[in-house]
Amino acid sequence: MSSRTTKPHEIVERALELSTADGCVVIADEHSSANLRWAGNALTTNGVTRGRTLTVIATVDGAQGTASGVVSRSAVTAEDLEPLVRAAEAAARGAGPAEDAQPLVGGVPVAADFTDAPAETSSAVFTDFAPALGEAFARARAGGRELYGFANHELNSTYLGTSTGLRLRHDQPNGTLELNAKSPDRTRSAWAGRATADFKDVDPAALDEELARRLGWAERRIELPAGRYETLLPPTAVADLLIYQIWSAAARDAAEGRTVFSKQGGGTRVGETLSPLPLTLRSDPNEPGLEYAPFMVAHSSGDTESVFDNGLPLTATDWMREGRLENLVTTRHSAALTGLPLAPSPGNLILDGGGERTLDEMVAATERGLLVTCLWYIREVDPATLLLTGLTRDGVYLVENGEVVGEVNNFRFNESPVDLLSRATEAGRTGRTLPREWNDYFTRTAMPALRVPDFNMSSVSQGV
Repeated sequence: MSSRTTKPHEIVERALELSTADGCVVIADEHSSANLRWAGNALTTNGVTRGRTLTVIATVDGAQGTASGVVSRSAVTAEDLEPLVRAAEAAARGAGPAEDAQPLVGGVPVAADFTDAPAETSSAVFTDFAPALGEAFARARAGGRELYGFANHELNSTYLGTSTGLRLRHDQPNGTLELNAKSPDRTRSAWAGRATADFKDVDPAALDEELARRLGWAERRIELPAGRYETLLPPTAVADLLIYQIWSAAARDAAEGRTVFSKQGGGTRVGETLSPLPLTLRSDPNEPGLEYAPFMVAHSSGDTESVFDNGLPLTATDWMREGRLENLVTTRHSAALTGLPLAPSPGNLILDGGGERTLDEMVAATERGLLVTCLWYIREVDPATLLLTGLTRDGVYLVENGEVVGEVNNFRFNESPVDLLSRATEAGRTGRTLPREWNDYFTRTAMPALRVPDFNMSSVSQGV
């Protein structure tokens, strides 16, 4: 292999050839991104980046069990391979037996595109979006508002090879748009976000129009005390709450009595009804527009992932079906420990089963309540109930007799997403949404708005 060779599939093959461990998994991630940033109705910066990360997982069999060692490095070239492989092997030999040890996955044919070049994004992804954004700037300027925000597009090509013969590849696009509109005196602010695969389905003009409407609502300011209010949670807020819920849904933790999904007296709550509404929370690697790798890619082991499961085929999973808890997140190891079905950690999250009402139609059907824009700074308070705290941000609005009558102060909230599902009285139409808090980690979601009759706004916040 020439020292100049940097093709990712060849890097994977060479690392596997160099391995002297009992088992080896190699993951090459080829990453590229393009971004635009703007402030005060004008573009400020743009850029394109590219990079590579190589992860080598060595497994070593011993009398007490199998140990694993994991080493990841960036910007890896052919000359870096042997030291990297040896470092992973040394880490494995220096470690005790891995509790999650399983035979490496095998029996999957070589992907036809394994030797293809990595996919790359570029500034061309913004060819249609950038002019439309410029037109939105002009309209905002004429309307007396200022637009701030950024657009980011990423393409990650993952090459996975193992000593058991797996050769798998996946291209993952990921695009996010966040747009803030502010009044010139900065006393009013509104936010909107979108997730996209290619920026062809994003309309800056429509987003600006929606933000202008919200800034208009905010011209009247109403102070409200803390308390429990009927609240309309938009899809973005529902996404942030349910992402945290799925992150907290490790089967083993539940079986050991440590989470909201633990059953009193032992075991888990699988089979219990979580919501009176016929809601289904699911994941599917083949969901149109929300696709993710149809095989497991695990760079490390933890409560919900195991490096031994790399290459495991992934299929559609129902986490909750028509309100009933169906599955918790398992690795092969934790599935065997708990007796629950294998249900690996997902790459998207969809909540179905609501009605056909849009959020605007739900507002029109509200006698008196709050309309939230998004949630922010979400943190866990109590894992036993999954009680979360956080802040509202960029607009909370008072609805009276089906009309938004003004903006109210922000609040700190204290709520559990599991408890919210049990109290929600209406779910609207499901649509793709961008979580505000967690979009650095999880973007592929489709959610409805939820109506909660008694959302706990625990204290007033001075944030905007």
